Amino acid sequence: MKDFPEFMKSKLNHIDSGEQNTEDIDGYYFEGNDGSQMAYWTCSSDRTSKKHTHIFDEYIVCVQGQCTVFMKNTGFILNPGEELFIPAGTEQWGKYTAGTRTLHAFGGRRIAGEGKKHS
Repeated sequence: MKDFPEFMKSKLNHIDSGEQNTEDIDGYYFEGNDGSQMAYWTCSSDRTSKKHTHIFDEYIVCVQGQCTVFMKNTGFILNPGEELFIPAGTEQWGKYTAGTRTLHAFGGRRIAGEGKKHS
């Protein structure tokens, strides 16, 4: 597949650009009853995210393309099917090649919706 299925891209679940750490990417999310969330992004051009931390754990899977996630100045290259766990409070940032699609599971509420931002 070259894109996420249409049912995963509901306008109601679109992530506002003000809540993203990477410019010019397209993202959507789902939220669990416990407040945990899953987000998935598509990067249409080469991009670098800004340094940030979360107050909860994060789990990333590369679906397509390639991304390099940096934690504590160590880079972890993720190719399709590869995964990475980022502990809460760890400073992170990443580089994404054009066409990269990733899935992210958060142990807390990452996307606030309606233009509000959470860590």
